[in-house]
Amino acid sequence: MGEAASRHAPDAAPDVVKPTVHSQATAPAGHVPATPPRASAPAGVPSAVAEPKDTPARRWETAFGYARNFLDNRFVYVVVSPRARGLSVGVNMNPDKRCNFDCVYCEVNRRVPPRETVLDVPVMIRELRDTLRRAWEDRLRSVPGFQNLPAELLQLRHVTLSGDGEPTLCPNFSEAVQAVLHLRALGEGPFFKLVLVSNATALDRPEVQEGIRALTPQDEIWLKLDAGTREYYERIDRPQVPFEQVLANILAAGRQRPIVIQSLFPKFCGEEPAEAEIEAYVARLRELRDAGAQIALVQVYSAMRPTMHPECGHLPLRTLSRIAQAVHKGTGLRAEVF
Repeated sequence: MGEAASRHAPDAAPDVVKPTVHSQATAPAGHVPATPPRASAPAGVPSAVAEPKDTPARRWETAFGYARNFLDNRFVYVVVSPRARGLSVGVNMNPDKRCNFDCVYCEVNRRVPPRETVLDVPVMIRELRDTLRRAWEDRLRSVPGFQNLPAELLQLRHVTLSGDGEPTLCPNFSEAVQAVLHLRALGEGPFFKLVLVSNATALDRPEVQEGIRALTPQDEIWLKLDAGTREYYERIDRPQVPFEQVLANILAAGRQRPIVIQSLFPKFCGEEPAEAEIEAYVARLRELRDAGAQIALVQVYSAMRPTMHPECGHLPLRTLSRIAQAVHKGTGLRAEVF
């Protein structure tokens, strides 16, 4: 998210308005307000409804509630993200759309064949170098949808390893991580933080472990935990991997270094998560903490845009706040609502 996990986010972080009706709740560390503020998206933020027409010159795609712009690239995109508190440059580690989850809230349309099937690391690095330069030199302001954004939203916050599937399933994961870190080490511009966003299912792969070991303390790992029970996990994430493996991998990662937990709770088939499920979810976080996982932050949010499943919707902000409050009360962990 904002700063390195050891000093993760200031005590009173500024709101980052996202292209929906709600802004991020702000609060002192460890505190979740009962009624987070609301705000309208500023002029120029890519709309949650209307998007530019699809053209070969400039293709917009959606990811987790925000418009990704690939800037004519094959693998690298830019997005304004509230969880990043501004501009994130992303690397699509899964152009083949490979994932071992089939989440009900996923927006990736796997019925459409992918334009790329393999992450070409040398091409990705060229695209990343050019995109970073555009961000550093404030040349992204000429991009449609970015012209009217406040300057703070166009400040580069981090580079994200994410994409259209599970990034740790990328066959050349370690090569990609090492290449991005090498580019950073060249010092061609300001230091940037690297963030891995993962569902934690493949963190135990030797290839992935090799890449993670190369990360510095300034880099971060954000891991998905959407449930407290196996039944709810299987209903929402529809995985190919047992719930117990996810929990074990989160614990192992959290014992190695501070981690951020990302938890997306949708409204599914008209129902909010049951109170018993939230209690079980809080208990899982408490068990991870007590077993030695260094959890720097818990991010609580919901599905932002239409998904491939019309029965999946967005939870009210008051419900998300109640979940975050339960997390803090039951674990003492810091929780933020988006």
